[in-house]
Amino acid sequence: MMKYDIVIIGAGVAGLYAAINLPVSKKVLVINKLRPWECNTFYAQGGVTTARDESDIPVHIRDTIEAGAGLCDEEAVAVLSNSSRDVVSDLITRGFEFDKDDEGRLLYTKEAAHSQDRILHAGGDGTGRHLHHFLLQQNPHPMLADATVIDLLIDDGEACGVVVDYQGERRSIRASQVIIASGGLGSLFEYHTNAFKISGDLQGICLEKGIELENMEMLQFHPTVYVGNNSAQKQLLSEALRGEGAVVEDETGHRFLADYDERAELAPRDIVSRAIFDHMKKSGLQVYLSFEKFDYAYFQHRFPNIHSKLYDLGFDLPKQRVPISPAFHYAIGGIKTNLYGEVESVKGLFAIGEVASTGVHGANRLASNSLLEGLVFAKRAAEKIVTCESTKCPTELPILDAVLELDGDKAKKDELRRIMWENVSIVRTQQGLSEAKEAIEAMLNGEIGRLLRLRLLTAKSIVDSAIQRKTSIGAHYIS
Repeated sequence: MMKYDIVIIGAGVAGLYAAINLPVSKKVLVINKLRPWECNTFYAQGGVTTARDESDIPVHIRDTIEAGAGLCDEEAVAVLSNSSRDVVSDLITRGFEFDKDDEGRLLYTKEAAHSQDRILHAGGDGTGRHLHHFLLQQNPHPMLADATVIDLLIDDGEACGVVVDYQGERRSIRASQVIIASGGLGSLFEYHTNAFKISGDLQGICLEKGIELENMEMLQFHPTVYVGNNSAQKQLLSEALRGEGAVVEDETGHRFLADYDERAELAPRDIVSRAIFDHMKKSGLQVYLSFEKFDYAYFQHRFPNIHSKLYDLGFDLPKQRVPISPAFHYAIGGIKTNLYGEVESVKGLFAIGEVASTGVHGANRLASNSLLEGLVFAKRAAEKIVTCESTKCPTELPILDAVLELDGDKAKKDELRRIMWENVSIVRTQQGLSEAKEAIEAMLNGEIGRLLRLRLLTAKSIVDSAIQRKTSIGAHYIS
């Protein structure tokens, strides 16, 4: 048995920024499921939102609430925006370099539903990987890689640590505080943009423990994704492309988005995704993203990773347009927390980043608010933890002995992904949701391994939440 003061589950932006804000006097362990860089942060293209100045804070708040279709927690949004300049300044002070112009001024860009340019980026479209690499270098605490958390240790309402599967063995890791920063649930869907190990395990564990999840039906589908590659993770085409002039058109060249919303390419993601889905269904035409307004040299400099990835897939950007489809991108809801990341039903348990639900995003996340949320609430959680008393847990706690995987689980995982994509994605129906619930419950009642069980529990929570919300709002659209 290993003992620490604090265990952090996840090595993305939220987990790592929490780690670097915890003093080295604390014994901290950061756990990640596979390789440290196999997380959603690494693949984030757009950037980090920040209020430009004091006068932009109320405007950023308004943009966030409007994109969230009025379901945002306004206090949480105020915390997010008011803290944005501080966390960005902290990163810069620590040595992180955002892109600048020739005079050394920070470059800001614009994405959908923002009323002005306020998004900072690094390495062109490589903000996530640049930020992730920087935070890994800054982290002073040890990391345990290739370790899957299979249970939370909780006793009498207090967090006591975690159980991991590491090198084929189960290990109990005790800790007085546990931070869940494990990310979203992309692997529940047939088409998604997430790192391939992101599968909603911790949400499932929380459901087993009676820990409240909220707004699980609020799932964001990115409108511009190339889904023709063979890997589970599909190729994201950053919203910054549309913010800087890329246009959506069908195979005849018709720019149809204005038929759905006057903001066209710059409408919120849920509107653009539904418009593409609807137009493809009604017209039978393929939809494309066109980059014809871009200069070749500028495109290569501003979007080097997209250019390289699509070149490898046979596209010459910006000369050629790329066929696109919406795909699952971001879990808006999650483990319910307060504004310090605390899970109030369990002393010493915190959740931050995409796995958490702070109320910031409401019914639809404003573009590039995700990295900002991870930074802001990671720092708040770290500051809170330093003031917390240690939990008092028993010396010994039982470790579950469930089999992690069984023959046949892989086929059932693939079936789950198909069910979720067809019935619980961009446009939902009550009949489709009912069919999805029935199929998920049938699998839960069968012989399955624990890891599949956790995915199914999370998927069932999404479906149940979608069934309960009878009217369309934001990313939840009932036909």
